[in-house]
Amino acid sequence: MTAVSRAHRGLFGCGVLLGLIAEQMVLFAVPLLIFQDTGSVGTLGLAFALEWLPALIAYPFAGLLADRDGGARLFSRVTGGRAVVLAVVALICLLAPSFTTAALLTSGVVLSVLVAPVRMSIEKMVPQLARGERLAPMQSLVQNMELLAMALGPALALLAALVVGKVWLLVVAATVFAVAAACWLPLPRGERVPGRSSAREILAELGLGWTLLLANRPVVLLGSLNFSINLVFATVLSANAALITGVFRAPESSFALLNTCVGVTGLLNLLAIPFLLRKVPVEGLGVFGFALAGVGLVVLGVAPSFLVYGPAFVLSLAGIAYFNVFNRTQRVRVIPSAHLGKVMGPFYLLNLLSYPIGGLLVAGVGSAFGPQRLVALLAVLLCVVGSVLLPLTIRGFRRALAASAPVPAGGTA
Repeated sequence: MTAVSRAHRGLFGCGVLLGLIAEQMVLFAVPLLIFQDTGSVGTLGLAFALEWLPALIAYPFAGLLADRDGGARLFSRVTGGRAVVLAVVALICLLAPSFTTAALLTSGVVLSVLVAPVRMSIEKMVPQLARGERLAPMQSLVQNMELLAMALGPALALLAALVVGKVWLLVVAATVFAVAAACWLPLPRGERVPGRSSAREILAELGLGWTLLLANRPVVLLGSLNFSINLVFATVLSANAALITGVFRAPESSFALLNTCVGVTGLLNLLAIPFLLRKVPVEGLGVFGFALAGVGLVVLGVAPSFLVYGPAFVLSLAGIAYFNVFNRTQRVRVIPSAHLGKVMGPFYLLNLLSYPIGGLLVAGVGSAFGPQRLVALLAVLLCVVGSVLLPLTIRGFRRALAASAPVPAGGTA
């Protein structure tokens, strides 16, 4: 790897990590500010809905933008836009406190829409910076930046809130977003593809993305497996507070402990995964990750205490991180690069639907059935479904990659 590519890899990873940390800061500050201003749990629920729904709708359109732009340019502009939005909201909160909730809810919609092009930019940029054997380590870098941000973001947000206050925390997050946008400015920019502006042409491109996705059997199988994993994990996240503080009677500081352990796990994964990829194929890492996540999720469902639940939670996240290296690497290899955004937009939309569905399951079934029993049931079903889907997915990718491999001289097509 050349010095220039190492520098690009560092700037890429730094931009991703800082953007995710800023997101975590916003997720920490906004609910507290809304509840402080209104005292209403219902308003918090509305804010959560406004955070999810626009992003889901935006993903297919964001995929089109990423295909047209190439990735780096779009990331810098959108992340810079997020900084501006937060700076404006902070100004409103400081100068016109009576508009705090309205400003925060409005910014929640805008920031939610802007998440989609950022994620699609990352998807588009990875194969431009790493190809062949370097692709899987680069995908592991993205995955582990997410784990690190889960730990660093809330910790830094709590520290900053104590020092400067929650409103000024929005200014801090805006600054972090701005630095993240600057990190990607030197990265190579893909060729810009002329866009189509009419509604009919845009709908045609969106339809092409769905068509390419549904025609790609291994990616469809992978999407089904991802949805199953995300559904169980979304249920765990939705029930986490009730399980830790209610069922296990653990103190609220246990959340901070879990986040710290998750961050340490992300750092260890960052060091370990490149070494593991030199010893085992990416498929083996995916199988190991799924098995670790499945066992961890089942243990979460039957854990008798927080001392068992906590390590199982961390192991589950570690397993998902290992699986996601396989997940991210293989799908990029079988999707045409010119249409990567068009396909990944619908792919993300379908996967992320599992999160609101998981929340609804906890709200509708968890109270009567018990949140931990619900997690246990879904985890067992995941293990059964995954034992069928994972081998089919691996076989599908092998066939797709073999079919797209160049034919040796003298061979037949």
